[in-house]
Amino acid sequence: MQYMVSVIDDTAGAATQDEMAAIDVFNDRLQAGGHWVFAGGLESPSTATVIDGRGGDALLTDGPFLESKEHLAGFWIIQAPDLDVALKLAAEGSRACNRKVEVRPFHGE
Repeated sequence: MQYMVSVIDDTAGAATQDEMAAIDVFNDRLQAGGHWVFAGGLESPSTATVIDGRGGDALLTDGPFLESKEHLAGFWIIQAPDLDVALKLAAEGSRACNRKVEVRPFHGE
């Protein structure tokens, strides 16, 4: 099954050099263990554009969808045989990036 591990950030700054080094080690472990699918970090919410194309012309709005203390800072897409393994890997990822994470299975997996 595939899972999305979302990194939840409540800081204003980017990851430190030590955090980035720990993330690189974690990414290497995911790859070596056959759990790696994809990962990426995201820019600040202030760089976001919300697009609503539900009616006629698309409406574009600068800034994040929600004003919140926490935001999505990055994510991993991992492959794991079950939720227990995904949660264990997510806990390791949380330690590596020094932030909370959320684990969600992909729909239909």
